[in-house]
Amino acid sequence: MEWETVIGLEIHAQLSTRSKIFSSAPTAYGAEPNSQANLVDLGYPGVLPVLNGEAVRMAVKLGLAIGATIAPRSVFARKNYFYPDLPKGYQISQFELPIVASGTLDIMLDDGSLKTVGVTRAHLEEDAGKSLHEDFQGMTGIDLNRAGTPLIEIVSEPDMRSAKEAVAYMKKMHSLVRYLEICDGNMQEGSFRCDANVSVRRAGEEKLGTRCEVKNLNSFRYIERAINYEVERQIELIESGGTVVQQTRLFDPDKGETRPLRSKEEANDYRYFPDPDLLPVLLDDAYIDGVRATLPELPDAKRARFVEEYGLSAYDATVLTATREMADYYEAVVKSAAGAEAKLVANWVMGELSGALNRDGIEVESSPVSAQMFGGLLARIADDTISGKIAKEVFEAMWAGEGDADAVIEKRGLRQITDTGAIDEIIDSVIAANPGQVEQYRSGKDKLFGFFVGQVMKETQGKANPGQVNELLKKKL
Repeated sequence: MEWETVIGLEIHAQLSTRSKIFSSAPTAYGAEPNSQANLVDLGYPGVLPVLNGEAVRMAVKLGLAIGATIAPRSVFARKNYFYPDLPKGYQISQFELPIVASGTLDIMLDDGSLKTVGVTRAHLEEDAGKSLHEDFQGMTGIDLNRAGTPLIEIVSEPDMRSAKEAVAYMKKMHSLVRYLEICDGNMQEGSFRCDANVSVRRAGEEKLGTRCEVKNLNSFRYIERAINYEVERQIELIESGGTVVQQTRLFDPDKGETRPLRSKEEANDYRYFPDPDLLPVLLDDAYIDGVRATLPELPDAKRARFVEEYGLSAYDATVLTATREMADYYEAVVKSAAGAEAKLVANWVMGELSGALNRDGIEVESSPVSAQMFGGLLARIADDTISGKIAKEVFEAMWAGEGDADAVIEKRGLRQITDTGAIDEIIDSVIAANPGQVEQYRSGKDKLFGFFVGQVMKETQGKANPGQVNELLKKKL
């Protein structure tokens, strides 16, 4: 504990608008290079930007969700730098007067406690184009399809003290923007990515250490690895007598290390000034209240309701509300699983369903087993038509497209045996066939009870009601 890590994140979330922030060009992913960049995006002389009102609404939505201050007046500025994929020679962003300021986000730590992370600001800006190196020998290709795509940059306070905390914060923000339906959160396509500002200081010191910024991290695993490497690098450098230099670095996932990209720029290097082509954005209380009325139930509120309404543990509620789609699926299953307890539903959703989704690499909204079908399966466990063990076989058949639970149960003859007379006969035959084990059990070897249960279930091909088997066996033995 001699060293303390200090981390702040700058998250770039691509807003889910149909057109760009200052032009009418589309924002769809995967189009042919340079087919979705118009004259405004290309920075032609004489063209004028026009602000996309939907981007403003989405930014306000985020601000309200994190309890931030929504600026009644915000201003767009020009951030000047020269790079091949920035056709105008400047990026339109917000600097001194951002649209969102001073919010908070609560994250859950490994020990179950909550930590509040401050959000300094969230501002609107346009994305740059993309430089492509892989397909061009000795050259770089420039694709400007992404130029002008609306982003909201969410800047945290340096409140995180470990890579795990940083990942928890980013996951929570990822969940939030998807709940709000302002960003699809697709990290592979670059819709949600972050820069990590990392520094170290000796434990007990107040003054912050020199920070390095690790750019363009687009997976939770990479964020954790990059931060951990950077912390070790800085500590080793200081302890060996060196000095940390403020710089921008890139993370190499193949080598698991960061490497320098350029010296870190300060705000004055970008020569910010208000964009003369764009008016200030003025928002009155009526507009903000109108956006507030469209907010969905947010993750923290939904988690608290799941604990209160369904009697779930804080952990289960956190897992089930991690995405809006999973939470909606769970509630739909609860409603359609007649007689099944909410905890049973939670166990199956987090167990069998999540396992199948992970195995096949699909999201819950693409599940071949609908919430209504899943509820029908759990209702059959609740009414003793099938056992939990048999239900797993039924679930796999449903996943493979064999129909709903009732159809699979009838087709495969999986209906549970609940006739006590029939179970009695099978127990009698099992006891008669194993006199040695009966004698050992009666002499005190209680663990042999499981052997008898197994034999009965084997004889019934797993169809006997386990509760009845246990009860009748105890009497017989």
